[in-house]
Amino acid sequence: MPRTLSLAAVCLREADPALGRLIDEIGPLSVTPAANRFADLAGSIVSQQLSSKAASTIWGRFEALGPVTPEAILELTVEAMRGVGLSGAKVRYVRDLAEKVRDGDVDLHALDHLSDDDVIEAVTTVKGVGRWTAEMFLIFVLARPDVLALDDAGLRRAAGWVLGCEGAASSDELAAAGERWRPYRSTASLYLWGAIDRGLVNAAPRA
Repeated sequence: MPRTLSLAAVCLREADPALGRLIDEIGPLSVTPAANRFADLAGSIVSQQLSSKAASTIWGRFEALGPVTPEAILELTVEAMRGVGLSGAKVRYVRDLAEKVRDGDVDLHALDHLSDDDVIEAVTTVKGVGRWTAEMFLIFVLARPDVLALDDAGLRRAAGWVLGCEGAASSDELAAAGERWRPYRSTASLYLWGAIDRGLVNAAPRA
């Protein structure tokens, strides 16, 4: 972790004093691009609608089956994939990802040349990958700097706390706040999630 705040965090402090107080409280946060885009996207599919602990357990078992590559996954039997805890739907989704990447329908290494919206359009052609998963892929795998997932319940809850609302912010309220955070909305999101992870967010509005 860097010792000093990133340029993004410094700019956010100046643009939004309320968020700035949270940044000062948490300290430096950053994301670096992931090394294995295919494995990370497959992991996102496997982890959907699971607790962190359950997702980690199932993903560890899945990795133990062999290399997380399109070719290796397509050689696995459905029974083997179900045996490590994947639902029938997730088996279909992971195999669809593997097929599309193997066949070149989704080129994960060509995404750097696409806009955020075009990346979302590309990866959501994979079964089981919706907009939220695509937005997480943009932030945590591609390290895109200006992504704000308006339908993320955690972000809305933390934003409501930071903004002094009585409860979670609405998608419109989060979007309006996000205008102050451009072009570093991904970093702003990291701090909002950080507030939840550290138990800072509660039912009472932030003073």
